[in-house]
Formats: sequence, C-alpha cells, structure tokens
Amino acid sequence: MLRSLGQRPVTGSYEDPRVAELRTAVSRLRRELAALPSEFPDRAIAEDELAALAAMATGGSPEIPRLRNSLLLIAGAIGSVSALARGLSGVREAVDLFGEPTQWG
Repeated sequence: MLRSLGQRPVTGSYEDPRVAELRTAVSRLRRELAALPSEFPDRAIAEDELAALAAMATGGSPEIPRLRNSLLLIAGAIGSVSALARGLSGVREAVDLFGEPTQWG
C-alpha cells in the first residue's frame, strides 16, 4: 500500500499488518459515512466509535475487547443503513484479524 502512494516504509520500523488493515477499513467507512447525505438517529454514535477505532489503530496496539465493543456499537448504529454494509463488513473483518480476546484467570 505504501508503494502505491509513492512512499517507502521507514527502515527498521515494523507495523502490525492487522493494525494497518484496521486503519484502512476504518478510514474507508468514515469516508462512506461522511458522504452519506441522510441523517439517522445514531449517526453520532457511529462517528464517535469510528474515531475511537482510528485512534486505537494509530496507537499501534489496540485492546481487543475495546475493538469488539466499538464494532458492536458501530454495527448497532449503522446496521440498518444498507449503503454502509460493505464498509461495515470491512471493519468487522479487520477487527476479526485480532482474534478472540485473551481470558486470564
């Protein structure tokens, strides 16, 4: 992806490909949501949770339970908006890359 934008990765840096995929999927859904002309009751919730996911992806090591919670809130907020179904699926698939949360104890 970096090469397609004319950029090169920084030597010696490592980015978890799951985080990169999450960032891409969240960005795509945020753009789709912003382009949607219609208002719906839970739009602000979806926007807030997408912002939270973007911040987690920027931080580099997101907490899996928080990822899943945000995904559920976003799905509940925009689940009935068919124009966003593909973008929502992309975010779900990106979150699924992180696997199940680890249970200790």
